[in-house]
Amino acid sequence: MYIIVAILIFGVLIFVHELGHFLTAKLSGVKVNEFALCMGPAIFKKTVGETTYSLRCIPIGGYCAMEGEDEDSTDPRAFTAQVWWKRLIILVAGAAMNFLAGLLILVILFSTAAGFYSPEITEFQEGCPYESAEGLQVGDKFHSIDGERVYIYSDLSMLWARNKTGVYDFVVIRDGEKVQLNDFTFKRIDYVIDGETVQRYGVTFSVVPKTFGGVLREAWLSAIDFARLVRLGLVDLFTGVVGLDEMSGPVGIVSVISQTGNAAETVGQAAGDIAYLAAFIAVNLAVMNLLPIPALDGGRVFFLLVTTLIEKIIRRRIDPKYEGYIHGAGMVILLAFMAFVVYKDIVKLIVR
Repeated sequence: MYIIVAILIFGVLIFVHELGHFLTAKLSGVKVNEFALCMGPAIFKKTVGETTYSLRCIPIGGYCAMEGEDEDSTDPRAFTAQVWWKRLIILVAGAAMNFLAGLLILVILFSTAAGFYSPEITEFQEGCPYESAEGLQVGDKFHSIDGERVYIYSDLSMLWARNKTGVYDFVVIRDGEKVQLNDFTFKRIDYVIDGETVQRYGVTFSVVPKTFGGVLREAWLSAIDFARLVRLGLVDLFTGVVGLDEMSGPVGIVSVISQTGNAAETVGQAAGDIAYLAAFIAVNLAVMNLLPIPALDGGRVFFLLVTTLIEKIIRRRIDPKYEGYIHGAGMVILLAFMAFVVYKDIVKLIVR
């Protein structure tokens, strides 16, 4: 059941993405030849007015095919015939819709919470060595850790875990001012609680009661945090901190969603956990689509800005077919890479 739910989540997010392109294209007066969900041969087609709406057989992706998008066209309503800022809005609309979808899911999800943990210290465990006039104090609110902003409470454990040395550069808000605590040693230490020895930081954080403004703020900061996680993940990938084996494609994500649902103790918990994952995926899709890679929206935005600048300088229009060739090659490479990641995901499932 959860595998079906995961596939539906992908389908909805792809639909929302392409809907962003479609709506802004229509509002901008651009002719849309086809609005398709999924790829490959068509299972269903229906033409309404000038646009063909189709459902295709390969459950990956989708597209909004605009007149003159990748080739020259004499139609005055072609995509390339529009002023550059209209084309820019159309190109970023898909990612914007995904981000807004993730944000909306978070708002709905967080509206059911009683309150939210805050990265503000309320007390220390007895004997905690980190409490001092030169160290941390009650009322301190973590602002950044090793230069990375603390948006939400869960950032604390994530940023502490990224540092393997146990020596941090903290910035806390104290009495309304930023206080820097550089080269601060902060590690779990042993505490005896109810006769048992446990390792803890020895710091307790506050809980903020839910308000309407608090829900919106927590949802917004969580969405921003999701976007930041994409950047950190890409940096880790290119610096070798993580390898390609740790990447997951659609199959891996479907597996994670299925495992999350099956691990939940109640249907309500499963729905909440999967909704949170759906929001994370939506924001991830938004950010990844805006990377300046050929065939992605970000690649098209990059070429739009570059060609617009060049055309202003040389006062001559560049044939869009050349850009189309680049995006076509980029699509082939992306599909090959996706096939590789899917293969890796399947191998992981078989080995497991």
